[in-house]
Amino acid sequence: MKRIFSDHAYGLGPRTGCWWDETIAAPDWPALQGTVQSDVAIVGAGFTGLSAALHLARAGATVTVLEAGPPGWGASGRNGGFCCLGGSKLGGNEMVRHYGTAATHEYLQAEKDAVHLVSRILTEHRIDADTHSNGETILAHRPRDMVALRQLADAVNRQDEATARLTEAADLAELGMSGPFHGALTTDVGFALNPRKYLFGLAAAAQSAGATVFQDSAAVRFERRDASWRVHTARGHVCAETVLIATNGYSSEDLPPWLAGRYMPSQSNVLVTRPLSDAEIAAQGWSSDQMAYDTRNLLHYFRLMPDRRFLFGMRGGLTSSPRAERRARQNTRRDFERMFPAWRHVPSPWQWSGMVCLSRRRIPYAGPVPGHSGMFVGMAYHGNGVAMGSYIGRVLAGLALSRTHEFPCPSIISSPMQRFPFGRLRRLVMPAAYAWYGLRDL
Repeated sequence: MKRIFSDHAYGLGPRTGCWWDETIAAPDWPALQGTVQSDVAIVGAGFTGLSAALHLARAGATVTVLEAGPPGWGASGRNGGFCCLGGSKLGGNEMVRHYGTAATHEYLQAEKDAVHLVSRILTEHRIDADTHSNGETILAHRPRDMVALRQLADAVNRQDEATARLTEAADLAELGMSGPFHGALTTDVGFALNPRKYLFGLAAAAQSAGATVFQDSAAVRFERRDASWRVHTARGHVCAETVLIATNGYSSEDLPPWLAGRYMPSQSNVLVTRPLSDAEIAAQGWSSDQMAYDTRNLLHYFRLMPDRRFLFGMRGGLTSSPRAERRARQNTRRDFERMFPAWRHVPSPWQWSGMVCLSRRRIPYAGPVPGHSGMFVGMAYHGNGVAMGSYIGRVLAGLALSRTHEFPCPSIISSPMQRFPFGRLRRLVMPAAYAWYGLRDL
């Protein structure tokens, strides 16, 4: 594999200390050995790959899913658990300028549909994923950011994308959202969940429908033979007419080579505290169960979970090594204490990091791999993979089945992916980008 971070980023180190691992045992999937025949081979057993597997198997296709590590090892098993509107880093006005009003409305509807898709999967398959939060709250970290939130509220309510409600700074304490904030905007679409419980429930649903899932079975090579593909692993291969690539921020530059330079992995860090007492919650004044994030470009995201542990996350480091990991965890803890000073004494025994995935156009992608008949890829959710990854999995199922009328793909999402500058050295742009965004956040 050819990846653009050091081996440390793809090893056990960043995942050590993940709270979700304490909440549910991993299923026992076998490793692939020998030859398997399948209609569709899926590389990656995260939200995207397993959603695709579920929708394909329910449509009658034979499906084989390959996961490089143990279940839940990648971003889908270690994220913050925000199932919300999002997936793009383009603002609404900017999206309209690039793609037009109709295409923008189509995309925004897809974000809403993505959240509802996860809700239906949870309900239909009776997955208990510790859900909470009535929508999502954006908190202004500067007084002037309330101007933008007022404009956003007007746009959201006008477009019927969701219902938006503004809260002034003086009223935040009454809602249990005390902190260094200058007002808030709450939308009624979205909820928080335990991502590992959702992931394993999704896997069980796909398997019940007939899909087969293998762990410790990394795809190492694709080979085209006649009208089918062979996806090779260390101990076997899958023969399939169609291949779906669902590896997102953990993709490789050569699987397939077309991916090289077209995605940008970026690190994100999370901590979880021990359960907070009623007195500690009262001291800080944050008692809301709303999932929330602030208006920074390099944002912080956080929520009080049903068991009264507090989850807090932020962007990670620019390099990957044991030393860089320690520094990133220290920075996460520092920002947590600055924003919630009454909890400075509260330990956070669980801290970890993982990769989100960006595209140059700052929008998700789902579509064919040029020059590779029967191969499709879905990726680049910009830190919002719970909902959008699940949605893109359904889109990929439609592409594999040639049923795009049943599982349509918005035109913005199917727009071709562009390369980042500098190829495998594209991470060179990140320090300047982080510095620029950091200045804009002042």
